[in-house]
Amino acid sequence: MRRPGVSRARDLRRRSGGPERKLWRAIKARQLEGFHFRRQYRIGPYYADFACLKAALVIEIDGRGHDTDAPAERRRQAYIESRGFRVLRFSNEDVLHEFEAVITAILAALPDPRE
Repeated sequence: MRRPGVSRARDLRRRSGGPERKLWRAIKARQLEGFHFRRQYRIGPYYADFACLKAALVIEIDGRGHDTDAPAERRRQAYIESRGFRVLRFSNEDVLHEFEAVITAILAALPDPRE
């Protein structure tokens, strides 16, 4: 029997949009300074688009119509942060049109791998 969270994460990965897939291609398989990212990682009742456990970093890609100031989204982010994660947010447009800047921002948020 499958665990409900695993099935939900698989469904979210299957339905991810172009910007999420583009970013995943760049960060999967330890391509950013050797850091391992997980896709659609469950944190309590929520799923982070991408999470690096070693760096305690969550990356969220916000699509069209995504209201980051909505009370539910603020609660979600507060919960994730209360679990020790830092949250970086990028819009779909950032990923599609400012990709190098997105990667630079993610790299800047990661700890020095030599330490």
